[in-house]
This record gives sequence, structure tokens and C-alpha cells, in this order.
Amino acid sequence: MTRHTTALSIILVALVLLSGAAGQAALNALTPVEKAAGWKLLFDGKTLNGWQISGNPESWVVEDGAILTLAQGGQMISTVDQFDNFILSAEYKLEERTNSGIFFRIADLHDSVQTGIEMQLIDSRKPEINKFSCGAIYNCQAPVKHVCKPVGEWNKVVLTCRDNLIWIDVNGKRTLYMNLDRWTTPNMNPDGTANKFKTAYKDMARKGYIGFQDHGRRVWFRNVKIKPLQKRNSCG
Repeated sequence: MTRHTTALSIILVALVLLSGAAGQAALNALTPVEKAAGWKLLFDGKTLNGWQISGNPESWVVEDGAILTLAQGGQMISTVDQFDNFILSAEYKLEERTNSGIFFRIADLHDSVQTGIEMQLIDSRKPEINKFSCGAIYNCQAPVKHVCKPVGEWNKVVLTCRDNLIWIDVNGKRTLYMNLDRWTTPNMNPDGTANKFKTAYKDMARKGYIGFQDHGRRVWFRNVKIKPLQKRNSCG
């Protein structure tokens, strides 16, 4: 192999590596394609601008490009803005025994549990799947499969809300489809089991804040972005 051929090979390898790096989205940033599609960044990776904390303002911090709760218990961090129809994309990881959640459409930040919807984030170690498993709509509907990664590993959630319909994808797998209009009775699920919610999900607010829950153990969030969607007639 000549020196010229060797140099050319090195240049080609370098170009391939650079091309691959350019194709990967930077942490806490939008790609040109995402910007063109209407995505908005909710977390800049450096500050909590655009977020508000219920309770102790020091209970949530930014650490190594992620939103982190210091696990003081009961403190919610939520967006300043409210959203109705949207696709929310975020990455999260948990420590051992963490019980947390992604809340959305919260109407009243003083009572987020009763006025918002929660996607459960929990250190699930049991094989059975139920309404309290990781990826469930808490106390209302179980995911169809368990694909959440072990503690300490990053998971990706894509949560879609459109009028009465909710879809959840975890780590690239569709794990839940929910029609809120089937929840017609307070404190009851369509299958007849009880839940803790005083308002039937059919009658819950369809617009509200997005929040992350501190429930006494550490949880991290990064790459938090949202794409607003147009309203359409209820169906499903």
C-alpha cells in the first residue's frame, strides 16, 4: 500500500466518523430536522429556565446536563407553559427503589395528583405487569409490556396526547394506548377496578402543565422536548 493510498484511507475513515457524529443529535438540543418539524426544547441542559418548582426551590438542580431531584420528597418541578395536544420526548434514569412519574395536563399545581395524569416511573423488579408498573398510567391502565431498563440506565419516553387519546412508547416500543373517554366514573376504571381519582378522566382538563415528580428518591431527566399538535375531533 502506497503512502498516498494510506493517507486517502485515513481521510475516508475520518469523514465517515465525522458524518456519524454529525448525524447524532447533541444532548439537550434540537436537530435542524426537529426544528423544521415544530419541536421545541423544554430543557436547555444548563438552567431551569422555563420550569417552576412547587415547594423548596433547591429541591431540583441541573447536574451533568440533566434535571435532577435531590429527593427531598413531595416537590414537583413543572413547566411554566401549559400544553394540550403534543408529543413529549424525554430521557430518564432512576436510582434504586425510585418511585416517580411524568405528569401532564396538570390543571392545578397545588393538587397535581388529582388534576393531572401520571405516567409511572418506578424501579420495577417484579415480573407481573399492573396499573402501578413502570410505564403505566398510574392506577388506571397497565402497559402491555415491560421494557423499562434497569436502574442507572437511560430510558427514552415518547408520550403523545391528542384530545382524548394517549399513546406511550418506551425505548422504541409501543407500551400503552388509552382512550380517556372510557373513564366515565370517578374512582373507577372501565374494567370495574377502583382508582383514587375523584374526577373521571373523561372530564379531566385537556390542557395543563407538564411535571416531574420527586417522591423521595433520585431521578434524572434530559433531552426534554415537545412538539405541539393540532386539535382534532375525539375518536378511538
